Amino acid sequence: MGKLVERLNFGKIKERGIMPHFLEFQLNSYEDFLQMKVAPNNRENKGLESAFREIFPIESSSNGEIRLEYVSYELHAAEPPLNDELECKKRGKTYSDSLKVRLRLFNKKSGNEIQESLVYFGEVPKMTERGTFIINGAERVVVSQLHRSPGVSFNKEVNIQTGKDLFSGKIIPYKGTWLEFETDKNDFLSVKIDRKKKVLATVFLKAVDFFKDNTEIKEHFFEVKELDLTEFYEKYANDTEELLSVVRTKVESSFLKEAIYDEETGEIIAEEDAVISEALISKIIENKIAVLNYWEVKPEDLLIANTIANDTTKNSDEAVTEVFKKLRPGDLVTVDSARSLIKQMFFNVQRYDLEPVGRYKMNKRLKLEIDENEVLLTPEDVLGTIQYVIDLNNGESHVHTDDIDNLSNRRVRGVGELLLMQIKTGLLKMSKMVREKMTIQDIETLTPQSLLNTRPLNALILDFFGSGQLSQFMDQSNPLAELTHKRRISALGPGGLSRERAGFEVRDVHDSHYGRICPIETPEGPNIGLIGSLAIYAKINQYGFIETPYVAVKDGVADLNDIRYLAADEEEGMFIAQADTKLGEHNELLEPVTCRIGPEILDVEAKRVHYLDISPKQVVSVSAGLIPFLEHDDANRALMGSNMQRQAVPLLRTQAPFIGTGLERKVAVDSGAVVTTKVDGTVSYVDGKKIVIETEDKREYTYRLLNFERSNQSMCLHQSPLVNLGDKVKAGDIIADGPATSKGDLALGKNILMGFMTWEGYNYEDAILISDRLRKDDVFTSIHVEEYEIEARNTKLGDEEITREIPNVSEAALRNLDANGIIMVGSEVEPGDILVGKTSPKGETEPPAEEKLLRAIFGEKARDVRDSSLRMPHGSKGTVVEILELSRENGDELKAGVNKAIRVLVAEKRKITVGDKMSGRHGNKGVVSRVLPAEDMPFLEDGTHLDVVLNPLGVPSRMNIGQVLEVHLGMAMRTLNGGTHIATPVFDGATEEQIKDYLENQGYPRSGKVTLYDGRTGDKFDNKITVGIMYMLKLHHLVEDKMHARAIGPYSLVTQQPLGGKAQFGGQRLGEMEVWALEAYGASNILQEMLTVKSDDVTGRTKTYEAIIKGEEMPDSDLPESFKVLLKEFQALALDVELCDENDNVINVDEELNKEDTTLEYSPSDMLELEDDEDEDDYEDDEE
Repeated sequence: MGKLVERLNFGKIKERGIMPHFLEFQLNSYEDFLQMKVAPNNRENKGLESAFREIFPIESSSNGEIRLEYVSYELHAAEPPLNDELECKKRGKTYSDSLKVRLRLFNKKSGNEIQESLVYFGEVPKMTERGTFIINGAERVVVSQLHRSPGVSFNKEVNIQTGKDLFSGKIIPYKGTWLEFETDKNDFLSVKIDRKKKVLATVFLKAVDFFKDNTEIKEHFFEVKELDLTEFYEKYANDTEELLSVVRTKVESSFLKEAIYDEETGEIIAEEDAVISEALISKIIENKIAVLNYWEVKPEDLLIANTIANDTTKNSDEAVTEVFKKLRPGDLVTVDSARSLIKQMFFNVQRYDLEPVGRYKMNKRLKLEIDENEVLLTPEDVLGTIQYVIDLNNGESHVHTDDIDNLSNRRVRGVGELLLMQIKTGLLKMSKMVREKMTIQDIETLTPQSLLNTRPLNALILDFFGSGQLSQFMDQSNPLAELTHKRRISALGPGGLSRERAGFEVRDVHDSHYGRICPIETPEGPNIGLIGSLAIYAKINQYGFIETPYVAVKDGVADLNDIRYLAADEEEGMFIAQADTKLGEHNELLEPVTCRIGPEILDVEAKRVHYLDISPKQVVSVSAGLIPFLEHDDANRALMGSNMQRQAVPLLRTQAPFIGTGLERKVAVDSGAVVTTKVDGTVSYVDGKKIVIETEDKREYTYRLLNFERSNQSMCLHQSPLVNLGDKVKAGDIIADGPATSKGDLALGKNILMGFMTWEGYNYEDAILISDRLRKDDVFTSIHVEEYEIEARNTKLGDEEITREIPNVSEAALRNLDANGIIMVGSEVEPGDILVGKTSPKGETEPPAEEKLLRAIFGEKARDVRDSSLRMPHGSKGTVVEILELSRENGDELKAGVNKAIRVLVAEKRKITVGDKMSGRHGNKGVVSRVLPAEDMPFLEDGTHLDVVLNPLGVPSRMNIGQVLEVHLGMAMRTLNGGTHIATPVFDGATEEQIKDYLENQGYPRSGKVTLYDGRTGDKFDNKITVGIMYMLKLHHLVEDKMHARAIGPYSLVTQQPLGGKAQFGGQRLGEMEVWALEAYGASNILQEMLTVKSDDVTGRTKTYEAIIKGEEMPDSDLPESFKVLLKEFQALALDVELCDENDNVINVDEELNKEDTTLEYSPSDMLELEDDEDEDDYEDDEE
């Protein structure tokens, strides 16, 4: 077997846990959704199963006579060839399974007759082993969404006018109405329903029937007390003031339990439930009332007491009508309709649902013990929330408000859950249609099939995968890009945040991100902080909260076998030690121990420590974890470094980095770039297309290899075997390399000998000077595969034809086409070459009767056709590598009106060239400014020439010193044992001393600086220069894709100005500011041409073209089209504008418009007219 890359590891900390599979969450999420590996009758109530159980049974709305019940669902693989991923990609089809549902129909009228049948529901896309979907031939990824967790959360706001602290508690369901209990400046407790309608909390409690009337509410919140006043009358007989004061402290603000009567007259002094005020106490003393029965209101109960005192509704009927009036102002109100509305809003699972995660959060936050399957509101939830708000308002010490940016209050929705939301919506629509049909259709002829219309469901599934915000075209630039795209976590999308509304807090790094979301890898630009990446060791639990692993510590001793995954709320109040804490012989923590607790970092005694980090790299994501010496780089540059690794182009010949971090192998394997075997056995057959492995029991397993396939980003996907015939392999072994891998390790770039020095200004402003050896030896050469497609359609004038017979085309232009007019595989093509010959019928007028007669006698004359062939676009060349023909005759499915579709794949080798973007792994990016002959490059004392010269000024201000350490260590490893690969893990890498020792060992100075000589003169440079090996990448931004020129091309329909952007073959816009610049120079003639004949003076440009061809003098320019547009805009504003010549004669523009003859005597074929948006900028979308 081919030898894999072996790395010498500089890490000092032993791996304490096993890294999860990097695609675990994507794969598990979809498996939990479909439960494909579980028998239909044993499925748990989750995913698709839960959606069916929630919607069914469906009963006829009137009398429940007809009932449609759900039994189970089955998934059936598609028919060949659509059960194969590659075929689906080539044919533009969706890789999916058929969903069939077993339903039972009960008909009570005809004696409970039962019909059971398997109904086809549509197609459900199937996930590939790599965690992707193939939708209409394109590989896509569904990105996980980070959203606010359902449950209850409390927060504090300060009232601007009074400066008073106002508290609120929000109950947020997974779906349904939000409830917000809040205090206001008048000391009432009110509730906002769905963030807008506000009622008193006590009114709400009665409306939802948790209490019948205010008496029950008082019984819940207050105690009944009895006060005997007789002893006070005796004690303070002479001091009324004192008596009043003593009684006040006992009963003021409480509620009377019973009415008080004047014993002599029988007159009522105070009603039952009256608030005991100072005036009332005076009356009670005056009348010498002996005993008071009252509800005791303590100072901490004032909030709820005020609310009750201001509540005018007596019972639940009044309360429910008041709430109804607030929710539906203007509607006719009855108690029944109001009750039904409240029931629908809070006590109907289809409208209100906390989901198990919401229930879990409620129980945890309010210390309740309600069953997890109870997903509706309970009295305990509401009363617990109210009590918590009251405690906050009273400043109790055991309560606190929540931080909504903490990851304990944000959870992740995976693919399965996102799709489930769509499917539930679709099934709900479908169930409404079924109920309608049940009432309309004849009961005798009913079958489950006739009732169901699954179109809305299928439309929603297709919409979710095809154009949903979270379903994205996969970034397939290299295996790392692919992997990180699947591990991405986005706060955007339906039900999430929007870029505009997201403030600084949401985007910022939070202490709960530690070990869960990478603090480094996020896009630059408007999405910064809203899109993150899962940390290396992070997992997502059943509730969607991100967990990170720790080693348990008991009494100052770490138990390395006890590894626990904790979510953010579980680590609150815990002391967690750093991974590099020194351990003694028996794994006891040696003091002092540096710990973190929440956002703080402290030194504590070993006994106080609860957990120990599992690994120093658990903080960062996969991308950042691939940067050696990351700990020596500034965070901004580390961010650029991790983002740019994803843009590296896979090279023709790959080379693993000498200086790695130890993650390279795992990334290559988990991303699916390399081929691993699933079984133990012997290699019985191997070639470039497939590898066959035979097990001991003589079974054969075939692994197909990719051959020059095209990726989403037009890169070349190619796999090559690493095993030989007869090799013994074990399950999990790597048997073939893929794109951007080398001997089983990720290999995004090349190890390059470089020096930090200036060279004639060619590395000014981060420019890069390279040697032509990199071109000659194909060091940075990559293969790009472009796809060109053409369709032959039916048109009104006749059918288009794929043919070799093209009018007005020389035989030389057809030399590479076969008999059918399609280019042959292996042909070298240049810009403008025909790839597929196609003719379209020209419009012709109805022939006169005599011509029809002649045609009928002598046969059809050759119809007029025009050439509409597929040609190579400007600036592209290459070799044809594959041709795909799809046609109706062969039974291929094509779009309406298309008879044939032909796709041509053209591969092109691109060497590195001036203008290409290159970078290292530390955010040190630049553009190639000059390719120098190798012999002119500076050289070492042994005559070795440098490959790259970088500017030393790129290092100090950027503070990415990691690149310097990489270069020094790379220099030593280049010669150690003929080239040694090492791993220097993030935050646990090689030290400066170790690097110096290795340099010395290899005969280099400890400073890492050597004498260089000028390649042109042979003179020694004055100073010693840092020289070494840097791993450099060639990035996706290639100059060939950006370079563009136009002479004549398409014009915009309205303004008649050239279109913009390379994609439209557009021109360069001469804008307002450019005009000022030319005006400042007085370049009047250039300016005149630019604004007329070179742009939108239609007649002028035609005549100019004619004049150039005939060699005549240039004509004067005419009125530009945009001026005529301006006139029309004035007319639209009802302003009449007249044009006059120098003699004040009025020029009639309309006549000018009409008399213009824009037909060309010499019509350049590509003077097309296209309607397009003028401001269409063709820029690279670099956001993500």
